[in-house]
Amino acid sequence: MKRLTIKDIAQHFGVSISTVSKALNDSYEISVATKTKIQKYAKEQNYKPNFNALSLKNRRTKTIGIIIPNMLNYYFAQVFKGIEKTAAKKGYKIITCISNQSFEKEVETIEMLSNGSIDGFIISIAKETELKNDYQHLKDTINNDIPIVMFDRVAQNIECDKVITNNIESAKNTVEFLYNKGHRNIAFISTMSKLIIGKQRLEGYKKGLENVGIPFRKDLVININEKNYNKHEAILTPIFDAHKIDSVITTGESTAISAMKVALRKGYKIPKDFAVIPFSNGILARHSSPRMTTVSQHGELMGETAASILIHRLENKPSKFKTEIIKTDLVIRKSTR
Repeated sequence: MKRLTIKDIAQHFGVSISTVSKALNDSYEISVATKTKIQKYAKEQNYKPNFNALSLKNRRTKTIGIIIPNMLNYYFAQVFKGIEKTAAKKGYKIITCISNQSFEKEVETIEMLSNGSIDGFIISIAKETELKNDYQHLKDTINNDIPIVMFDRVAQNIECDKVITNNIESAKNTVEFLYNKGHRNIAFISTMSKLIIGKQRLEGYKKGLENVGIPFRKDLVININEKNYNKHEAILTPIFDAHKIDSVITTGESTAISAMKVALRKGYKIPKDFAVIPFSNGILARHSSPRMTTVSQHGELMGETAASILIHRLENKPSKFKTEIIKTDLVIRKSTR
């Protein structure tokens, strides 16, 4: 049996295809009598819209593609939660993909979903993409009228909407907080020294030291590989033995745990002799012993903001791109005085 089309319904009533389309979409532009008549007939004839044709014509699937570098990271899980909540509220579905920090995976995923599956992307770029400094796949997507909202890890030279954290300000405030608690030998431990956000946090650390009058010491900046998390304690132990360190700011929670273990092994009392503050207010920080003071980046709010901006762009097509800055704050727990 031939599938009933909008054209068939239009011919049956002697009206235009546009009139049928508006009637089926319950448009106010059509009289109630015409709408009722067309909707009743469509229902009796078991008319079903061809969604593939609709999406090709209107480029609207009411689906958003999300690409995040790492699903195991608590912060990204929180961002995802915020996106999902806002998308559902506005009637959008989501397709989530993990790049696993891989440039190739990111490119493949964008190509796969840009075939009419989604209306726009929310993306935090992969580590490899940033290190390669190759953003052609993102530029091509935007040029093909598929909008992108970048969050957290963004490509600074690409014109699109962005949602970021003020990493410089956050790290600066954290140094000042530790100084006000009596700490003078503040180390900075980073697992993201080659990434822009890692560089920004280091810059904030330096600014904080400058503001409180502590000279910057290169030997108190410790860069370690994120992947070798099981070796972090072995790397930190000789550094802690060689230097007087009374507090650390870390770019993530696992390094903060390692620093705390090394300090405890050296006989330090936390927080009396030693303080720890990581970025990201995750599960590790809340369940460590003692529980850790953290820089909360408000991942859920970042996700909600990114989703709201993308949906607003899809539905209203604003002329200017915006960059929203999500403010961080310190969640005070037992790892600081």
